[in-house]
Amino acid sequence: MKYLENCRIVSQEEISPGIFDMNLQTADIAGICRPGQFVMVYPQDGKRILPRPISICGADPESRTLRLVYRVTGPNTGTGEFSGYVSGDMIRISGPMGNGFDMDISGDETVLIAGGGIGIPPMLFTARNLNCKKVIVLGYRSDTFLAGEFGQNGDVFIATEDGSCGTPGNVLDAIRENGLKADRVYACGPKPMLRALASWAEANGIPCYISLEERMACGIGACLSCVCGSRETDAHTNVRNKRVCKDGPVFLSTEVEL
Repeated sequence: MKYLENCRIVSQEEISPGIFDMNLQTADIAGICRPGQFVMVYPQDGKRILPRPISICGADPESRTLRLVYRVTGPNTGTGEFSGYVSGDMIRISGPMGNGFDMDISGDETVLIAGGGIGIPPMLFTARNLNCKKVIVLGYRSDTFLAGEFGQNGDVFIATEDGSCGTPGNVLDAIRENGLKADRVYACGPKPMLRALASWAEANGIPCYISLEERMACGIGACLSCVCGSRETDAHTNVRNKRVCKDGPVFLSTEVEL
């Protein structure tokens, strides 16, 4: 079930240059969302008609608070507008949207959780809700935002492009350097990272589940603006694609073309 709500902003702060951490008081959404899902956030500026999709970084069903960590894409954008909001302001959101990661995992399994860039926030929500052994690999350009919050959820390995922390390079470099192994992979991040992880997982016979990020207009699968290539024919369009907002954003890596 999806809801359309006017939510009060509990708090917001810039946790890294251009990265904002917003906490909202919801009526229903925080009580039913799952790791891997997202919400559509509506700008108040009438010049911006379309809502912006933002992955869910955390949710507390008891207090009904929802956490969104997002990157500002420019001063004259929807996310630029959101970054100016303060505690007590109201913001309109709809959700939860899409599917999520499978949380019903055997305690005997090890899940490798990989996040890159702004794909890191939804993986924090995932890591905190998986009741199994977790190996966490995070990829950054330089500033390691949110990294400290992953520590209580598994062994954490970091890769940075500038070599300032952890393994110099990318997520796959950190996996190889540390000889990491797992029974399945859950990942969100830029497509080159997901492509490399999917190839590595397939070579090692490991199921790899990826959360895709695409530009969206409606969030419900009607506009077809967020399609991705598929290895099977879509029943809705009769062509080889999938709607990231409706069929995803989480896919088995062998289902889609990266």
